[in-house]
Amino acid sequence: MDPSGVAAQTQKSPWGSVGPAAPACSLTEVMSEQLARQLDEENAFPALSDPAVDPLRPEEAPDTASDLMLAQMLQMQFDREFDDQLRREEKKFNGDSKVSISFENYRMVHPYEDSDSSEDEVDWQDTRLDPYRADKPQTTPRRGFSGKGKNITTKHDEDTCGRKNTARMDNFAPEVHVGDGLGMDLKLSNQVFNSLKQHCYSEQRRSARLHEKKEHSTAEQAVDPRTRLLMYKMVNAGVLENINGCISTGKESVVFHADGGSLEEQPVPEEVVLKVFKTTLNEFKNRDRYIKDDYRFKDRFSKLNPRKVIRLWAEKEMHNLSRMKKAGIPCPDVVLLKKHILVMSFIGKEHVPAPKLKDVMLGSEEMKEAYQQVLQLMQQLYQDCSLVHADLSEYNMLWHQGKVWLIDVSQSVEPTHPHGLEFLFRDCRNVSTFFQKRGVSEAMSVYDLFNTVTGLNIPVGAEDEALFMAEIVALEKRNEDHIQKRGKKTFLVTSEDGGPPLEPDSDD
Repeated sequence: MDPSGVAAQTQKSPWGSVGPAAPACSLTEVMSEQLARQLDEENAFPALSDPAVDPLRPEEAPDTASDLMLAQMLQMQFDREFDDQLRREEKKFNGDSKVSISFENYRMVHPYEDSDSSEDEVDWQDTRLDPYRADKPQTTPRRGFSGKGKNITTKHDEDTCGRKNTARMDNFAPEVHVGDGLGMDLKLSNQVFNSLKQHCYSEQRRSARLHEKKEHSTAEQAVDPRTRLLMYKMVNAGVLENINGCISTGKESVVFHADGGSLEEQPVPEEVVLKVFKTTLNEFKNRDRYIKDDYRFKDRFSKLNPRKVIRLWAEKEMHNLSRMKKAGIPCPDVVLLKKHILVMSFIGKEHVPAPKLKDVMLGSEEMKEAYQQVLQLMQQLYQDCSLVHADLSEYNMLWHQGKVWLIDVSQSVEPTHPHGLEFLFRDCRNVSTFFQKRGVSEAMSVYDLFNTVTGLNIPVGAEDEALFMAEIVALEKRNEDHIQKRGKKTFLVTSEDGGPPLEPDSDD
């Protein structure tokens, strides 16, 4: 017996019984075509009895006889799988960002080539052949033109400049919305582009001014950072113990209540007020009417710098209050002036301000007494202090301890002011109207009150206001001509107003 056959029979497999070995074939038999056909027939798939369940019908089967067609089908399948993987990476890379990165140039299959792909699978757009896609601006050579002969193109070409202007719109500020024109073949002329550019710069400057105005302006019941710093310095210096809060607001200032501290030059009252003049002129734009013709501040007036006008306004009220205090007129005592913050004594008691004359309820006798006091105060103010209140009304008079107190004299001018008598006539009208409405029978008419205060004897006649005002304007004109001829004021200029110390403007 052949030893190899015996070994094959005796050998056992650990995986179970082994079938009989295939008969050995020689090389000649393997290369035989007859043997190949026999193996093909033995391994052929059995025909299905039901043609409806045939997954691949003969007429629908792809033509795989050509090796080129088979290779193209395999390559297409590979490209689809590659594009799917690239699409997933692109989606993961972009996430929810508004600015997305496209891997379009790395794709293998495109919509016009892949007709079997559905619209849901394709979430990108091929813009390589987009007719509305903006062309990249062509750079002009250093010599300034390109081409030869009739085809020469210079840097001033209309189409080239238009595309360049459209591309430059991308350099505008982010807050300027330029629309979606960058994605279209737009050609902006130089005139249109310059107009858009100028508008962009104007909007940026306007935005900056609004921001600066908001940061550096004193609004109603609020102060800007610079004013807040000045108030903190007063507290740190010991002039004030603490600042309690806002007690009044007006068209020109905000008034805060504070507890007084100590000052080297003079004692500070227990209760004081801080009059913070507003640094914006929105609510009181005609301030210059009261200050530009005042000889005390005429040389220092500058309408171009509103912050300096506010400081002059505060300084003017300080000097007017000092002059009134020397004449014995009831008014607040000035403690300190720091730029546009005026510290004065508090008219009231225990954090409660004195009521205004329009809010206080007085009897008939007290109202008559108040009228006599106001008449006397107006005469003292005009004759002894050489001042006209220019805004005297029941809103600027307080009733405290049985007396009438005058406040808010920042706009007060001298009688020699070009409009001083007109301001006085307006004050007389306000006072006469108020007390007549309150039932004071002794209240004089506006014409008699004006003559009584000024000492003039302007004929009243039929009490025609137009004729009376004409006489007042004529007097002002004569006074102004007289002053210009003599080169000096009718009233003597007194430098003895004194007043509280002025803090140096070291942190301007």
